Amino acid sequence: MAFKEYGSYDAVGLADLVRKKEVSAGELLDEAISRTGKVDPQINAVVVKHYDYARAQIDKGLPDGPFTGVPFLLKDLDVLEGTRTTSGASVYRDNVADHTGTLAQRFLAAGVTIFGKSASPEFGLMPTTESRLFGPARNPAAPVQRWPRAFFPSPMPATAAAQSESRPLRPACSD
Repeated sequence: MAFKEYGSYDAVGLADLVRKKEVSAGELLDEAISRTGKVDPQINAVVVKHYDYARAQIDKGLPDGPFTGVPFLLKDLDVLEGTRTTSGASVYRDNVADHTGTLAQRFLAAGVTIFGKSASPEFGLMPTTESRLFGPARNPAAPVQRWPRAFFPSPMPATAAAQSESRPLRPACSD
């Protein structure tokens, strides 16, 4: 069942709908997966997909947090036990995390349903997301690409962003 109003809610609004039982976490996940399937072939933003992991999260029961049931993409720099984590680098092509990092633990405690990982530059060091492993990620917000409004700015109401102390802060649209 498609949740057609998905794109008109932010993460807080979606979590509120789940809390009120107006929509289930599974329905939101199915919609996020569907939107990812339609958009990602053009933008190459979701480099690791672990839909079964997300469904298992829901089946096990999500914690009662501010974002319970909201589909979420973790950056491919963050480790999540049992999932592929490449940091955008060919040398880590087959790396599977043996633990869950602090940031991912906090996202999980907030109740999000992590169903994949978004592209990152190799080791998060470059100002653009063009790894040799996955190729360039394209920005749907870039005006020259003229993406349909349904996909702007993202198929997700929330995703993790990367920022390191060694990189100057810059607008998200530059990724």
